[in-house]
Amino acid sequence: MLYQLFEVERLLDDGAGLYVRFSAGYAADVEAGSVDAESGLPLPGLAAHPLDPEPWWTLPRGEWIARQLTRLPAPRHAPVDGARQERFAWLLRGRRAGTGPEGEALVADVEVVGRLAECLIEQADQVWGARFDAVLGRREAEQVAVAHA
Repeated sequence: MLYQLFEVERLLDDGAGLYVRFSAGYAADVEAGSVDAESGLPLPGLAAHPLDPEPWWTLPRGEWIARQLTRLPAPRHAPVDGARQERFAWLLRGRRAGTGPEGEALVADVEVVGRLAECLIEQADQVWGARFDAVLGRREAEQVAVAHA
């Protein structure tokens, strides 16, 4: 379990190819398979968001990571009725095998790195909110999350 944003930054020091995924976890993902929900077509990897900053990003790396983590769906837990499994953010490494229907990376040959504690996500929200127009970004992320729920 990772608790601090700087822990994610340290993982980037170990090499490129770090991604974040929001799901019921690797075991549940492997069991369910990776399928495009709309077309029913199998996907060549798990949909995930890259945490490696883009070359054009000249601001601190921690702010890029915070931005990516603030894009995770909210609420980040299972519904009160317990109809679905708990969903959470977790980190993975792997080979980019393609691009998903929403522009997300599809990652194959997955190595699980660790789960993100809710306090780390809250820290990312604070970092991003203090530096940027996070209300606009959060609103856009929530619209995407609702469209895919």
